[in-house]
Amino acid sequence: MSSFLKTPIEYLKGVGPQRAELLQKELGIFTFFDLLNHFPFRYVDRTRIHKVSELSPDMPHVQLKGVLQNLKVLGKPRQERLTARFVDDSGSVELIWFRGVKWLSSMLKPNQTYILFGKPSIFNNKINIAHPELEDPETQMGLPQFQAVYPNTEILRNRKFDNKTYRKLMMTLLENPQFKVPEFMPAGIIRSQQLISRELAYKWVHNPGNSREMNLALERLKFDEFFVLQTSILRLKKSRKAYQGVVFGKVGEKFNAFFSEQMDFELTEAQKRVIREIRSDLGSGNQMNRLLQGDVGSGKSIVAILSILIAVDNGFQAALMAPTEILATQHYEGFVDKLEAIGVKATLLTGSTKTKQRKVIFEDLENGDIDLLIGTHALIEEQVKFKNQGLVVIDEQHRFGVAQRARLWQKANFPPHVLVMTATPIPRTLAMTVYGDLDVSKIDELPSGRKEIKTAHRWESHRLRVRGFIKEQVDAGRQVYIVFPLIEESETLDYKNLQEGFDHLVDFFKRPTYQVDMLHGRMKPEEKDAVMNRFKDGISHILVSTTVIEVGINVPNATVMVIESAEKFGLAQLHQLRGRVGRGSEQSYCILMTGNKLTKVAKERLNAMVKTTDGFEIAEFDLKLRGPGDIEGTRQSGLLDLKLASITRDEGLLERAREEAFLVLERDPGFELPEHQLLKEHLLSTKGFVDWSRVS
Repeated sequence: MSSFLKTPIEYLKGVGPQRAELLQKELGIFTFFDLLNHFPFRYVDRTRIHKVSELSPDMPHVQLKGVLQNLKVLGKPRQERLTARFVDDSGSVELIWFRGVKWLSSMLKPNQTYILFGKPSIFNNKINIAHPELEDPETQMGLPQFQAVYPNTEILRNRKFDNKTYRKLMMTLLENPQFKVPEFMPAGIIRSQQLISRELAYKWVHNPGNSREMNLALERLKFDEFFVLQTSILRLKKSRKAYQGVVFGKVGEKFNAFFSEQMDFELTEAQKRVIREIRSDLGSGNQMNRLLQGDVGSGKSIVAILSILIAVDNGFQAALMAPTEILATQHYEGFVDKLEAIGVKATLLTGSTKTKQRKVIFEDLENGDIDLLIGTHALIEEQVKFKNQGLVVIDEQHRFGVAQRARLWQKANFPPHVLVMTATPIPRTLAMTVYGDLDVSKIDELPSGRKEIKTAHRWESHRLRVRGFIKEQVDAGRQVYIVFPLIEESETLDYKNLQEGFDHLVDFFKRPTYQVDMLHGRMKPEEKDAVMNRFKDGISHILVSTTVIEVGINVPNATVMVIESAEKFGLAQLHQLRGRVGRGSEQSYCILMTGNKLTKVAKERLNAMVKTTDGFEIAEFDLKLRGPGDIEGTRQSGLLDLKLASITRDEGLLERAREEAFLVLERDPGFELPEHQLLKEHLLSTKGFVDWSRVS
């Protein structure tokens, strides 16, 4: 990077020390280059002015020209809002501001003509525009017809740092004779991908003359982001492939005994394929680091156990870590008898394990007397030491922080093989980006005999009919889950909401004919276990719960999942909850209960749930709906710090960048060729990744 672009931002004309301090604190802008990378979030086409009569809530940001009238400040102190009417020759629309009221009311002038930019929306069945930008038409003279609009903060806005200021500072920077942006992309890639230069891209992204220039600039800068990201990920994958791991050279006695004596069902073709992939990794001499994706009920657990038995047959210990005590206990109880029958010692360690038991477990583990340790976060405690750890299996991996997973890996003297599993299918583009350095296996087939869960959306007015259906199912010998949402992340409100629902259900389903139990996160572990055991044993018919049952509960006789206030759940969570039923041979149902007022996004989520039970299809839809932000805990990974590119909207560009990155690394993995020297320097200067690839 040139010394000019490294210049502190306070030395740019129009900034100075005070504004520099604000820019640093509010937006992290410290240098000229930081300002250059403060990209517009949208553009305004000044050539198009809409009429008020054309407005629709489905329209994006629009430009209007008209007169500001009836400017009023309403509400109590500190709760003020500013309202006005905006009038043109076709009609009028209401405007409203909730922020910066004092400053706006002093700046705006009634009965004056303004250019307005804003997003139409509906309130009380009328179109209005909240927080529009208003500018004097005279200030627009001589400005470009295709204008950049920049992200801002309320503090900066209140200090009179508006969009006009950003545009002025950006032009001061771009027009400086010293302005030059060095190229790092190999010339061959620029030619083959038909990209404009990096310097021109920066000029056009901030000051495009038209939509063509804007699109060309965005294409180049997005490609750069994806290319750097994919180069880093693919380098991790390539280096990890060379990372030595212990060789599990045989599939031995215990694996074969379990397979022939303890399994009373046939593996699906998908499970067999995944086990072959894992066996190949374990015998390769390189450390396995594999992500296993599989929809709810697809049989990931049996794949994990068979992988663990390969480790045990080769003289190594294994660990299986689950996110909750319920799930860890279920793993343990589901396999302990079968494992002990073939001579494999499995032990459970959770937060509830008594001190006396812990001491015995720690000694046996360090002596090598325990083959498999199953547990929760307790597995990463300091006292937990293995004699000969060879395999780590992490279930529902996104629920553990990356550093937590690393602590488990670091308990071995050499890198153990790692298998991470998720029942929340990961969209292909997200897997390419976040897990691009891992080998990915997918179980995309449900066990035979399973019927597809029928899903329906029902309104509050259908409640009696739904309860009648629940009664029919219970009378037929089936069991039912009824789940209430977590409200405002408050245990108190969560409990109150659950308690009210529970009381209504107990009134409707009279004891002793019907047994209704309640489960929630505030209960003691032994209380939870008692409630779950009653439900597993068929003593209780209806389990009223919070989302504590979201992951891992397995009761084949439960055929109905009712999700209350379903609009308050995300798609991934709805799909996880639905996966608690449909685990036996009987037809199962998922009923999504909602109030009568739903947002557009909520309706889309519910429609997706009704339309398909395919978790991978739902994951793709969820990614498009929400963006990659929090899906699968990707924020913690630091991998998605993309300023312009979007893995949902720019999928084609992502694939092009990945392909070019792959070709560069295949040809020149060490960036030794002359044409790759600038690329090497750029990558070294780019914010790197923490190398968690060995565990995640």
